[in-house]
Amino acid sequence: MKLHKESTGTIIVASITIAVIALLSIYFLKMWSLVILIPLLIIYGLVFWFFRVPNRDIKDHIENVIAPVDGKVVMIKEVEEDEFIKGKAIQVSIFMSPLNVHICRYPVSGKVIYKKYHPGKYLVAWHEKSSTENERTTVAVESFANHKVVFRQIAGYVARRIVYYCNEGDQAKAGHEFGFIKFGSRMDVFLPLNTEITCKIGDITTGGIDVIAKLKA
Repeated sequence: MKLHKESTGTIIVASITIAVIALLSIYFLKMWSLVILIPLLIIYGLVFWFFRVPNRDIKDHIENVIAPVDGKVVMIKEVEEDEFIKGKAIQVSIFMSPLNVHICRYPVSGKVIYKKYHPGKYLVAWHEKSSTENERTTVAVESFANHKVVFRQIAGYVARRIVYYCNEGDQAKAGHEFGFIKFGSRMDVFLPLNTEITCKIGDITTGGIDVIAKLKA
């Protein structure tokens, strides 16, 4: 199983911590140490599972908007996007549980024209205000069809580390990685009002694969 590069620090800390607890439990608890060791091994396995990098056949897309993450669609609504669009847009929000793949992918192809990191709170990721009050990043891409699409990584109550690798001027390829969020979080995508939304609330998405919307000419 291939692991994401963001896994290194977490796995080192987890390995040392679990090794110390395991040695102490074996020394002091003897045969009863299994009561502690078995849950520890399960947690250790989940750490590796969280940082997995699945093999996916990413297609080329021009008008399609691709699911940027694995997760569940929790919101589709018309909103005011005040940071970049400065007007009305359709917001599609996808919530990621700690068991989902947490690679963040470009939802559209084009050119990165804006990026900004915002410090903030750590409300639960499905809270509506988390989009504007939580720690987050905002990225805007001008698509090949000249649409401006904004997307936002949002930290949650558990997620405390957001990473994004893109810079203004970079080429964005729908479905390809631009960042990572650790341990449960959310991603919002803001689309033009005339966009055809092809997903619905409750849908389970596969990042880089599923089409969630289609941009109109």
